[in-house]
Amino acid sequence: MARDDRTSVTPPGDQGLLFRDGLTTLDEQAGYRGPTACRAAGITYRQLDYWARTGLVEPTVRSATGSGTQRLYGFRDILVLRVVKRLLDSGVSLQQIRTAVSHLRERGVEDLARITLMSDGASVYECTSDDEVIDLVQGGQGVFGIALGKVWRELEGSLASFPVDRPDDVMHAASDSVDELALRRQARSQAG
Repeated sequence: MARDDRTSVTPPGDQGLLFRDGLTTLDEQAGYRGPTACRAAGITYRQLDYWARTGLVEPTVRSATGSGTQRLYGFRDILVLRVVKRLLDSGVSLQQIRTAVSHLRERGVEDLARITLMSDGASVYECTSDDEVIDLVQGGQGVFGIALGKVWRELEGSLASFPVDRPDDVMHAASDSVDELALRRQARSQAG
């Protein structure tokens, strides 16, 4: 993640949030299945699967542990998926995106709302204040920006209509479906 050397960076705890208005706190145990994460992020399931397998964006609520298990993506995971999609659509290389995502991963959830990502199509810059955004644009480096607080609010609206899963709920559902399947097989073998 590139930084503009002309600006001084204030530690995140010492400055106000740029995009905090209306952001809710997150339930860390709330998860969304792969198809829901894809719809909310605007990506294909193939992209989601590839990015999970290569470590670009892995599910934090629950990863796949074998055949038949469901990955569960948290709100923050889907936020990062959306940002990755926007950066790809803007022509940023996957290598630069990996660097940016690695940097975002180090941030706490509260810090994400403070960040605007700027890019010139080749590099990704992090801005945590209005002054940094202005300096970057005036320097000719920033061509477009992604205000993560705005993406956060958009994603909240998108996910409101989707069902939320919890790691324990999905495990019980999976064991219930196995039991149901076993009962059907047993009934068929007894009938035949």
